[in-house]
Amino acid sequence: MVGLGRRNSLERRCIVSLCTLQYEFPPWQSVYDHFRRWRQRGTWQRINDALRLRIRMLAGRDPQPHAAIIDSQTARTSEAGGVRGYDGGKRISGRKRHLVVDTQGLILHVLVHPADVHDRRAAEAVLADLRSRYPDVEWLFADMGYQGLASWLATEVGWMLLIVKRPRRWAWVPIDQPAPEMPARFAVLSQRWIVERTFAWLMRNRRLAKDWERLSAATETWIYLAMSRPMTKRLAHAAA
Repeated sequence: MVGLGRRNSLERRCIVSLCTLQYEFPPWQSVYDHFRRWRQRGTWQRINDALRLRIRMLAGRDPQPHAAIIDSQTARTSEAGGVRGYDGGKRISGRKRHLVVDTQGLILHVLVHPADVHDRRAAEAVLADLRSRYPDVEWLFADMGYQGLASWLATEVGWMLLIVKRPRRWAWVPIDQPAPEMPARFAVLSQRWIVERTFAWLMRNRRLAKDWERLSAATETWIYLAMSRPMTKRLAHAAA
């Protein structure tokens, strides 16, 4: 119990130091208490699920998705502490935010973990319990970092894996033959741009420009909080 109290105290100080509440809000102790209770109960995740269902119906789609996209983003951590790791590819010490989104870019699931965990291994923890939550999903789009996940995904989750590859930028051609036409240096990749757009939506929130939290669960809560904003704005515009 002592360790739990110390952990909650550190989380509370981190929240208070970064969030200056205006006078119309309750005391920060009450705000933090509600944040912690709602985080532990998964309230913001359920709100995200309810909003996503309404957004999909508004767009004329089935309430439950039939395809999903997975990707991760590495973020630096602050002096607040907590679990972290070093991402050698990005040369960043911090955590990874693993997102699973539908084809509209709306979040299905979030998992935050140390940055030194490879995407292929982390994907098993991210996708482990999604079969019961999204029984209609059949396809999962991913990049080359998730190669080798196909057999595990088909056995444990029942989904088919589709790797979206980048187009080739060079080719060996005999000297007596004309060079083939190569794609532009920048190309929008099918399906993968959707999850990248979701990351861009999240990065518009200063709270997520860096991982300020001691607890990974707190970061996941802030991601659900941030995602609720564009969804509620979309519903408000539709109702206007």
